[in-house]
Amino acid sequence: MITGIFPLTLTLLCIESAVLYIAGRPRFKKYFSILPPVFWIYLVPMLASNAGIIPASHPLYSFISANLLPAALILLLISCDIKSILKLGKPALIMMLAGSLGIMAGIPLVFSFMRYWVGNDMWSGFGALSGSWIGGSANMIAVKEAVNTPDAVFMPMVIVDTIVPYAWMGVLIAGASFQKRYDSWNRSNTSILQGLTIDTADTGTSGSESLRPSAAAVLLFITVSGVLLSAFVSGRLPVVKDIISRYTWIIITSSLFGIAVSFTPAKELANRGASGLGYFLLYFVLVSIGARASVADLNIAFLLVLSGCLVVLFQAAVLIVTGRVIKAPLSLLAAASQANIGGAASAPVVAGIYRTGLAPTGLLMAILGNVLGTYCGIITAQVCRLISKG
Repeated sequence: MITGIFPLTLTLLCIESAVLYIAGRPRFKKYFSILPPVFWIYLVPMLASNAGIIPASHPLYSFISANLLPAALILLLISCDIKSILKLGKPALIMMLAGSLGIMAGIPLVFSFMRYWVGNDMWSGFGALSGSWIGGSANMIAVKEAVNTPDAVFMPMVIVDTIVPYAWMGVLIAGASFQKRYDSWNRSNTSILQGLTIDTADTGTSGSESLRPSAAAVLLFITVSGVLLSAFVSGRLPVVKDIISRYTWIIITSSLFGIAVSFTPAKELANRGASGLGYFLLYFVLVSIGARASVADLNIAFLLVLSGCLVVLFQAAVLIVTGRVIKAPLSLLAAASQANIGGAASAPVVAGIYRTGLAPTGLLMAILGNVLGTYCGIITAQVCRLISKG
């Protein structure tokens, strides 16, 4: 068994690098479109630890989560273009927020009756899932660490987060053929879509430059400063037993730091490698989390997938009601739903299928979800915790 700090670190890096390399090869892309790289980055170290190749428990894992996750969040949030998000206009923002509220209400509602079958201790897993289904993988991991979700609880939720969003994406794509009938029934105001065909270049997500040494030095300074500042501030904020720990504050403050930096010229570093480095650190954290998981934790995955489907249907109902009130076209409903549940990778695809030129809107909606996901996920997790005590 590999137990030394340096050999173990190298093993985890090899696992992450191998998965990302294979996923980037054209011949394998069709396979990773079914089960994305993030799933394998979690699964492979889990299988390795269960096979006795690497330990299931090691101080290195906690060190990685405690120090690299805040750094990853800062790097990822630097790229958020809040000004472009605000350009979406009221209807798009309302639908996106309605979708997020649908998740925040749907997850506690479903957990309140499914807990009799899955157990009250799954509350933190449902909370972590809400982070992903409002934002993305980074938010899911952030909420997981913020509320101290046990690895036995987190593992089945990774399965749910892999299966349900892709299945729902298929439903939304199929729904594109019904949008004329829906918009006619809903008396949708399709004119609100005219101002939403934002040029992708204006979203701050187009293009990519190589990471120069000077830019790397600035990124390193910003990231380390943010992590140290978050640790300093968090040590002076109140800790509430079973609700807000010092690490919860670190997650919250480091996220706020990243958002604050996004309003400065440093945001331009996002196109010079900040996001790529942020995702690499995030996936490295995920590798360390996967190493602590057990195959035995999968025994309730079916019930949790069913729970996830119910949450998605509840969110759809909330979006339909909201869309009815503001006369929003089906394309906005679909974009908002996928931006929440699927994230930045798939939301532009769904939005573009419904209406040419709407893809950047789907992307900006998903970026807004990334900004809100951690905070909303922590709140949702605490609601689920209160339900579990009842």
